[in-house]
Amino acid sequence: MKPITQENDRLGFIGVGYMGRPIARRLLESGFKLTAYDRDPSKAGELIRYGGTVAQSVSELSSTCSVVLSCLPSDEAVLDIYKGPDGFFANARRGSRVIDLSTVYPETSQELSRQGSEHRVEVLDVTISGSTPAAENGLLTLFAGGGKECFDAAESIFRVIAKKYFYLGPSGSGATMKLVVNTLLGIGMQAIAEAVALGEKAGLDRNRLLDVLSQTAVVAPAHVGKLQRAMKNDYSPQFPIRLMNKDFGLILNLAAAVGARMPAAGAAFEINARQSDEGAEQDFSAVILQMEKHAHLGSNGNERT
Repeated sequence: MKPITQENDRLGFIGVGYMGRPIARRLLESGFKLTAYDRDPSKAGELIRYGGTVAQSVSELSSTCSVVLSCLPSDEAVLDIYKGPDGFFANARRGSRVIDLSTVYPETSQELSRQGSEHRVEVLDVTISGSTPAAENGLLTLFAGGGKECFDAAESIFRVIAKKYFYLGPSGSGATMKLVVNTLLGIGMQAIAEAVALGEKAGLDRNRLLDVLSQTAVVAPAHVGKLQRAMKNDYSPQFPIRLMNKDFGLILNLAAAVGARMPAAGAAFEINARQSDEGAEQDFSAVILQMEKHAHLGSNGNERT
């Protein structure tokens, strides 16, 4: 399989959101030719200043691009873009390749791969670990499932957007690994939120507590920056809590399907959902606020003095 190159391949990019925008921008700035599509044309239009072009439809994009990346918010959105008479597969050039960066259920990735095969299109499920700052700086970690030759041929893309990238196995493996990793991300954040609330309730100074905790070995690198931002009460979304909430749902669905017991994930999901339901567009680290709020309430739900 021929390697993907800046000279021979035009990239298509579907879904110019939180993660899609900085990834597409890095690809353009590294010299790739790229055409973008988003249901909100203004989002795709933001890439014009970096040399990108805009497609008015998925069918237009699929007929002009040899490699298509997608970064979409849900399983439904992914299937809607790829399937059907107006979808990517029905209009794709034979021999084109798909790199789906969305966090979806492994069965969705496998379904995409099956559909791709029917249209002579190779599909990789390449899930992302990292927040928007990591995407902006090309420091993401990627987990790939699909054909190994296709993975190797796409290294020119992975090198631009990621610090580390791993091949995990057949179709669906990248999606599965992402759910494994985000299990630790979500439960770890909930554990930190509980620990912070405990320390505050026991009389420790909040900022000193957060600062010291961020310098201990027990806090993962992915969580360190969250503690620094919490000191400033900055919960602006780098990884929105609604997306962590969606991932918890995928994790627990997969656990039920394979018979894995996950009591801690179930409890963390409940707190995450409660904060997400408050409606603000916050980072997933805002579960700290949820636990701090409860730390100041008595067992009967009344405010402690």
